[in-house]
Amino acid sequence: MTDANVQLLLDRADISAVIHRYAAAIDRRDWDLLASCFAEDLEADFRSFGGREVVKGRDKWLGMVRGTIEGLDATQHLTANHAHQVDGDRATLIAYIQAVHYLDGARGEGEYTVGGYYDCDLVRSDEGWRIRRYSLNVTWHRGNRDILRQAQRRLAS
Repeated sequence: MTDANVQLLLDRADISAVIHRYAAAIDRRDWDLLASCFAEDLEADFRSFGGREVVKGRDKWLGMVRGTIEGLDATQHLTANHAHQVDGDRATLIAYIQAVHYLDGARGEGEYTVGGYYDCDLVRSDEGWRIRRYSLNVTWHRGNRDILRQAQRRLAS
């Protein structure tokens, strides 16, 4: 095996580790860990999930994620089927996602699940790989989407 092949395997493992860290950070509500997944000039496109625009900037995006997630009782983000393309200090990753959101005492059903995939562009930094641009592409969902709104209201009160 050549050094280039070994480096490619290491890069692929490190890139997958970013999306695993991302999922764990959201589910554990570890906002510092979540921040470590993103480049400062992040662009996040969640319009397929109901976002109105591409959000620019890591700090702005982190605030939006917290505002959506913190009022929920639990979430579980699972990723699989990672497809990587590495080109020097840039890479792309497609990662399938299933995200379960749970709100105890919700009006209606207390669960909302989203399925689809993340499409990520990553850059290598001095601290390792970071997501520079990503989008969520929702392909299906089930349950009570209103729990997201209920959780935001709970958090605000």
